[in-house]
Amino acid sequence: MSKRDYYEVLGVGRSVDGPTLKKAYRKLALANHPDRNPDDAEAEERFKEASEAYAVLSDAEKRARYDRLGFAGVGGAAGGHSDFGDMGGFSDIFNDLFGDVFGGGGRGRRAGRGQRGADLRYNLEITLEQVCTGLESNIEIPKMRPCDRCSGIGTRDGARPETCGVCGGSGQQTFQQGFFRVNRACDACSGSGEIVRDPCPGCRGRGRVEGQQSLQVKVPAGVEHGARLRLSGEGEAGIAGGPPGDLYVVLHVRPHPLFEREGTDLHCDVPIPFAQAALGADVDVPTLEGRVSIRVPEGTQSGKMLRLRGKGVPPLRPRMDPAHLERTRGDLFVRIFVEVPTKLNPRQRQLLEEFAEETGTEVSPEHNSFLDKLRDFFD
Repeated sequence: MSKRDYYEVLGVGRSVDGPTLKKAYRKLALANHPDRNPDDAEAEERFKEASEAYAVLSDAEKRARYDRLGFAGVGGAAGGHSDFGDMGGFSDIFNDLFGDVFGGGGRGRRAGRGQRGADLRYNLEITLEQVCTGLESNIEIPKMRPCDRCSGIGTRDGARPETCGVCGGSGQQTFQQGFFRVNRACDACSGSGEIVRDPCPGCRGRGRVEGQQSLQVKVPAGVEHGARLRLSGEGEAGIAGGPPGDLYVVLHVRPHPLFEREGTDLHCDVPIPFAQAALGADVDVPTLEGRVSIRVPEGTQSGKMLRLRGKGVPPLRPRMDPAHLERTRGDLFVRIFVEVPTKLNPRQRQLLEEFAEETGTEVSPEHNSFLDKLRDFFD
């Protein structure tokens, strides 16, 4: 069979860049790999052909020689495949592209015994008041814990497991497949690298058992909704004495009936009667620490914002106030909402009608401003 042009094999043009070349090869290799096409000689041939083309075109020096001299520039013959003896790095290229898709492994990788435990997640709901003060909370975590009988080793009486004689403790076996090597988990030890001849009766050789653990979580003041606290080593126990995973406590701040948070500031709507807004009054407003009295100026309009300094939420990483050498907190913004009476008795209606007749629009600056803008718009 005559040898096809490498660019034609991969279905790319001669000006193809590296990422596009890699993508084209990966698509062909995945479709024709021998693991996915057992006993299919044609698929294996296409796989070898695509791999040969990529091995040449992905190397800048070999590609340049191929572009100038054709197959003669890379040591290939017109009627067969090139010799891959000088392409020792090809298996590295394949592993970089596919990782463990076909059972191969990165260099130095080892599975099984001594594996790190899984990370865990715990959702903790807190209130806005607790965000302001911080808290310490006791939580119960169901998780895999080290077996007390074998101290997490998995063997009876603390004896050490035996090194697997098949893989020599590596946990992997190497098989020759075509022109490159494939690493797979050792069948004898299931990839652990060690064999337990006399397993612990408490954990059946697993080195860990199901259990509960009580933990105290310290939540700092000023945390945000969705923040994660990492408790190192408080996740599930490792396999066969491996290191434990971590615990991530995810904080959920419960919605508050009165306040909305914006960074370190709080916002609150406070309704007041029409008469208080017109005449001015001292009004009680809520804060996270309790009620405080503020002065609503005479003639306050609906939507007016009043600011209470230092009544918001402390920052998670507070800066020192040079003037007072204390932690600075955000502010509380009170939005005044002027309530309009919905039900009037005859006397109240009479008084309001007299008031409206007496004043007209003279005491309504916002109304006058709107009328001026309206006239300008239509003129």
